[in-house]
Order: sequence, then structure tokens, then C-alpha cells
Amino acid sequence: MAEERSQTPITDKDDQPQSSKGSWAQAAFHVATTIATPAAYAPLPFAVASLGWPLGVVSLVGGTLSTWYSSLLIASLWRWDGNSHTTYTLLAKSIYGSWGYWSIAFFQQVASLGNNIAIQIAAGSSLKAVYKHYDPNGGLKLQHFIVFFGGFELALSQFPDIHSLRWLNALCTLSTIGFATTVIGVTVYSGTRGDRSMVTYGLDGSSSKKVFRRFNALGAIAFSFGDAMLPEIQSTVREPVKANMYKGVSSAYSVIAVTYWQIAFLGYWAFGAGVEPYIVASLTTPQWTLVVANLFAFVQILGCYQIYCRPTYAYFEGMENRLRGCVYRLVYTFAYVALITLVSLAMPFFGDFVSICGAVGFTPLDFVFPVVAYMKAGKMPRSRNLRLPLLLFNAGIAVWFSIVAVLGCVGAVRYIIQDTRTYNFFHDM
Repeated sequence: MAEERSQTPITDKDDQPQSSKGSWAQAAFHVATTIATPAAYAPLPFAVASLGWPLGVVSLVGGTLSTWYSSLLIASLWRWDGNSHTTYTLLAKSIYGSWGYWSIAFFQQVASLGNNIAIQIAAGSSLKAVYKHYDPNGGLKLQHFIVFFGGFELALSQFPDIHSLRWLNALCTLSTIGFATTVIGVTVYSGTRGDRSMVTYGLDGSSSKKVFRRFNALGAIAFSFGDAMLPEIQSTVREPVKANMYKGVSSAYSVIAVTYWQIAFLGYWAFGAGVEPYIVASLTTPQWTLVVANLFAFVQILGCYQIYCRPTYAYFEGMENRLRGCVYRLVYTFAYVALITLVSLAMPFFGDFVSICGAVGFTPLDFVFPVVAYMKAGKMPRSRNLRLPLLLFNAGIAVWFSIVAVLGCVGAVRYIIQDTRTYNFFHDM
């Protein structure tokens, strides 16, 4: 009997890992690193410009509050059935069975792969901008910097888990604040120094072009709040897990709300309908601040990429007991980074990948699944006076953002088709 007990594993795939030592502040670093990337900030002024002031403000503020609420719902489902589900897929399986597991696995992979393609393009663009500042006539292309970034990520991929990268994510959070502060300051500077009579807020083009651009903008806003990794982050948090996660999520979203809204609205105010899909491209002076902003962007993206590659690595790590060793890890991490790098090199269309990733990957995970899972898990209040309004509220979020996912996908696919016709593969953007 004693021998049997000694052979019983202390943890299994559904139990809280023994290495869960993270504080609420570290959870906030992880959440902020996952969501508030330069690739998430950068398209927001363009998205608001595509929607116009009224709809743009409502969409951005509504997206912020909805994902904040949804993130708290996911955190509340920790041990909802007595077990701690340490990944998004295991949480979905506990509520919906195998159908939920494979559905979330699909959406999580779309979100993770699409996100890392988009941010690798953004990182390469930032490095290229710094290079061009110091060597305007240099011969290196965007593709060189994308490969360079891929090398960095391959090295970081040898760290075993998210918690082992907590030092990097703390640095990334500081870089996020630095990037946002720099971009906000330079945007205000540009808006006050420029000729305001040249700034217009109406979109040019046919009615169909404007409609598809609005669809594309909805996908970009959904991308900006993408966080497909909350249960994985929560599994690194020490007891009391729920309370610490609530504090971590709320702290992260406090920073996100302030910085997102300022960049989006000030960027649209400063540059109008002509704002670039990547806001940094609209900034021209002072030059040294642009170098600083791009360096902040590069550092922050290093950590974000690592969080989003972990769901894919988890599938390979399941076989690591049979194929254990550093060589095996190096092989599958190299294959992953090489695939992401190849797609980024071939189709460096940043804005298009942002929109389709937001529509197809992040909208189901961050807006739809949390509210329907909360209802399915039986967590609704028993009081009828509270239950019915909350049921209608949750159902409204699920229905509306399901529509957003479809519209955003349509707009993104149209733009990808147009760009592949306009540019050759491996184009130096």
C-alpha cells in the first residue's frame, strides 16, 4: 500500500503544477505582454479611422470592456469542477468534452500562428527602421531583419515554460509602457506642429471599399485584445489563484485601457484618414524618438512571441518522455520558428494578418467562448432577478462578436487577395 502511494504522481495534467509560484504582479506582466504588443497598438488609429469617430470609439471602448469582463470569467472557472485545468484546451474539454477540446485547439493554433506571423513582420519592420535611420542607403531588406528576429526567438524557445521567462516578460511590460508613451508623445507633437488644414477624416474610395475597410477594422480591433493563453498563465500563479489572477488581469487591463485609447484616438486626431496601418510609419520627427519607439517594439515582441508559441510546443512536449533531450526540443522549435519565418518573409502584409488572426482566432477565444463556457458551467447566479439580465448580456456578447468574426474575416481575406495581386512574394515592404 505504501509502495502504491509512493508511485502515485503528485500532479497530473489537470492538477495545479508544483512550480506555480507566480505572484499577481507576474500574472499582470504575462497578461500585458500577451495583449499589449506594438503589433496590437499600432493598427488601432487606422482601425478607428476606418470606422469613423462614433463607431470607432464605441468599438474600441466596447472591445476593451468586453475582453476585460471575459478574462475575469475565464479566471473564475479555475477549479470550477474541482480540478485545475492548466490549459485552454483542457478547460474547454472539462465543459464541452472532446468537441470543446478540439475546437479550442483549432482556434488557439490559428490565433497563435497568425499572431506570431504578424508580430514577426512588425519586429522586422522595427529593426529595419532603426537600420535605415543610421544607414539610409544600406542594402539590407525587411526579409533580413525577419530572419534575424527568428534567430532570437529560436534561442528563447529553449527555455522550458512561460514562468521561466518571467524576467523577460517584466522587461517586455516596461517596453510596452515605453513604446506607448513614446508614440503618444510623438503623435501629439506631430498633431500640434503639422498643418491641421491638411488633415481630413473622411474616407476616399467607393462604397464597397469603405465597407470592406470597416470589416477589416473590426478584425484589427479584435486582434488588439487577443489573449488565447489565460489558463496557461493562471497555472503559473500561486494560491489564492483566483484572487491573484483577478488582480493581475485588472492591473494589466488598467494599463491597456489607458494606453490603447490614447494611441487610437490621438493617432486618428493627428493624422486623420491618412494614418498608416502601422502608426509608427506615420511618425517622422523627431527622429531619435522613432528609433527609441522601434527598439521598445522589438524588445516587447520578443516576449509576446514566446507566450504564443507555447501551445504548439505543448503538443511536441507530450512526446518528450519518449524522445527526451535538448536535441529533440531544438528540432521542433527550429521547425516552428522556420515555418513562421518563411510565411513572414513571403507575405509581409502586416495589417492583413492582424485582421484575419483577430477575426478567426482571437474573437472566438476572447469574446465568445468565455461567456458561453461560463453559462454552460452553471456559474450563473441563482437569483432570477440577476440571472436573466446576466444571461441576456452574455448571450448578446456571444452573438455580436460572432458577427464581428465573420465580417472581420471577410474584410481580411479580401485585402490579402488584393495585396498578393499588387505585390510579389518576398516583397520588401
